[in-house]
Amino acid sequence: MNLPNILTIIRCALVPVMVGLCYLPEEYLWIPGVVFAVASLTDFLDGYLARKHNLVTDFGKFLDPLADKLLVLSALVMLVHLGRIPAWLTVLVLARELAVDGLRMIAVGKGRVIAAAWTGKVKTFSQMILILVLFFLGWKWNENLFVLVGSIWVAFITLFSGVQYFVRNGDALKS
Repeated sequence: MNLPNILTIIRCALVPVMVGLCYLPEEYLWIPGVVFAVASLTDFLDGYLARKHNLVTDFGKFLDPLADKLLVLSALVMLVHLGRIPAWLTVLVLARELAVDGLRMIAVGKGRVIAAAWTGKVKTFSQMILILVLFFLGWKWNENLFVLVGSIWVAFITLFSGVQYFVRNGDALKS
């Protein structure tokens, strides 16, 4: 077990902590934001360390994207629960993740690996920034222009990156 994989496991373990802390009173909802921020930093740190020190493992390739999805989707679900983000945005993010993961599974079955695209990285970063703003500033998506524009951007880059995966790799769906 190397350090990048340990960081990924820590990120997974922080998800239920963050979710539980979302039930605190409104004035303390910055606390799950701190947990989310720490977990998000482990995402960037584990990838950096794995690449820099040649510590990329199959376990990490499997768990890292799963941990990212678990963290982001759990935060989005809780932000819907808190009335800070619309449910449609969370469903859009979930649908994109399921579609791209399905495409990747089909491709793997044909001996092909679909690498992460830069738009997928921008998508994840954008989602994480929006989530942090919603936790720390307490703004609701429809009550603040910055959050409304951020929500629209996240919806756009989520859709765009998903479509890009299918345009570039849709041939994996052919028999």
